[in-house]
Amino acid sequence: MSGPEFLPDLVPELTVTDIGASLRFWVDLLGFQIDYERPEDRFAYIVLGSAHVMLDQIGQTRTWETGPLERPFGRGINFELTVPDVQPILERLSGANWPLFVEPEEQWYRVNDQQTGVRQFLVQDPDGYLVRFSQSLGLRPFNS
Repeated sequence: MSGPEFLPDLVPELTVTDIGASLRFWVDLLGFQIDYERPEDRFAYIVLGSAHVMLDQIGQTRTWETGPLERPFGRGINFELTVPDVQPILERLSGANWPLFVEPEEQWYRVNDQQTGVRQFLVQDPDGYLVRFSQSLGLRPFNS
């Protein structure tokens, strides 16, 4: 267990419709591990490297709804996770016939006077939350 002394400063809590389906996606396909869970509350705290996410099923305990919950959830946000290699995740998703939102691509983004390269793809979870996996390709000079 991470314990309170190891928690990152920002941990998103995602409202989900079916904790079982969400765990199958986040744990079995994406590779997260359950750090702890409260089955009676349909809640799980999951971790992948230093990325932490809470999953909380609608209507089991408090659900902080700021508006109607309609799929896709999380409109306007994507959660970027940096991983050493995107390929194993892509293979698990492919094996489960899970559709990708954006196919794998190489992108270079300017950061001041350099560019940082990534191999990335995007996928939606069962409720429509958009998850972007990113693998570093290193840095190179930016030539304007």
